[in-house]
Amino acid sequence: MSPVAEPTLRAESRLYKEGARYVIGMDEVGRGAIAGPVAVGVCVIDAKVGRMPQGLRDSKLLSEKRREELAPLASQWVRYSAVGLATAQEVDEVGIIAALGLAGVRALVAVEQAGAEFGEAVLLLDGSHNWLAPAGVTTIDVRTRVKADRDCASVAAASVIAKVHRDRMMIDAHPEVPHYNWQSNKGYASSEHYDAIRAHGPSALHRLTWLHKGQPLEGVDVA
Repeated sequence: MSPVAEPTLRAESRLYKEGARYVIGMDEVGRGAIAGPVAVGVCVIDAKVGRMPQGLRDSKLLSEKRREELAPLASQWVRYSAVGLATAQEVDEVGIIAALGLAGVRALVAVEQAGAEFGEAVLLLDGSHNWLAPAGVTTIDVRTRVKADRDCASVAAASVIAKVHRDRMMIDAHPEVPHYNWQSNKGYASSEHYDAIRAHGPSALHRLTWLHKGQPLEGVDVA
């Protein structure tokens, strides 16, 4: 069994040496769900940041219990953090890429209102596509990096904070429509989830334009 990848601050340290005063780690969660919002987490750190919380990882590599334990530690470790959301309706209306941009901008606005400064910041964005640019984020130096959530501590922290925030939203929504079992699947596709949609129809939290991408839903009105 290969060892679990541990994020470090090496990439962030290189950016400080290049002149960055702040590094903004950003990651999205919920992109592939069929119900619920897409969430974008941001974490702002500087060269004075202390040692990262022990056990911090990309949220996908952690159990739900461990994510819950780490999220508050990650929030305390960074200078600023926030989660931006785009609703299922917005995903339907503008598409997932534009929705990611909306959520990312909302997260950035939140940390800026909390006191974060962007003038000398570099933003580390997980992945290979800068979906912030079409949303109008052109004054911040954005650097895309594949597997940044696995390798960069600031991005891993953002992924954990965003994942826990979104999961709690879906768990809170579960009692109103328990047949979808969101407390377990968090809005992601599963046979059980699709069976519930067939039996009860989609809810206000479902991404109607996404339902056809999974299992066939003959007889279900998703227009």
